Amino acid sequence: MPPRPVPPFDFDRVTAARLSRHYGRRRALSGVSTTLNAGELVGLLGPNGAGKSTLLGLLATLIQPSAGSVLYGDRPGAEAGVELRARLGFLSHELQLYGELTARENLEFCAGLHGLDDGAGRAGAALDRAGLAHRADDLVQGFSRGMRQRLALERTLLHDPRLVLLDEPFTGLDESAGRALAARLCALGRDQRIVLLATHDLEAVEGLLDRVLMLREGRLMELPLGDAPLRERYRAALTFAGAPAAG
Repeated sequence: MPPRPVPPFDFDRVTAARLSRHYGRRRALSGVSTTLNAGELVGLLGPNGAGKSTLLGLLATLIQPSAGSVLYGDRPGAEAGVELRARLGFLSHELQLYGELTARENLEFCAGLHGLDDGAGRAGAALDRAGLAHRADDLVQGFSRGMRQRLALERTLLHDPRLVLLDEPFTGLDESAGRALAARLCALGRDQRIVLLATHDLEAVEGLLDRVLMLREGRLMELPLGDAPLRERYRAALTFAGAPAAG
């Protein structure tokens, strides 16, 4: 009998344990600990320079920690390697699209990198979800920021990642596209994805998030639940922590 195929690596939680990252003498993150669970939409707030992008980069395995560890399920990221990266989707603030390619070509190229079957079909479905089917064969360099944002999000989700990391995903989106993104995020939660999104657009995520984390000077805290609007709770937490209420 032929050997049974090895099931793909999967996990239902991500655990950061006393995670730190230093750049020379500057501490971008200091002893950050938290657990993210499947089905959760978790917001990551904080002033500019608080360490949000650094934390996302660490969880995406693009940056190595100076101290501490990250577990994906029960496996350290350093041991999971390529198997783990196949389960990650990361949308950075720099969208990393190829302007000299069309929208369709960008998605098909990404599908090829992930070794996905039916790259053309997946790309077509993603373009439909992004509302860009009518611009499928136009060069991305002619797209607005909002259009590129929608395309980059679908590229991030093309391979059905378990962990979805988003850095300012609402940037450049109009009201209609923002509502569509919120609905897309809710669907990811229902599909038991683990979603962590950094944002300054608090109105866009009002009522959307299951939990809210806040970074200030590299240290992490969880924003308490309450009936007050998210912006008020965020400003109160920043004031209590002694930081200016940026964002």
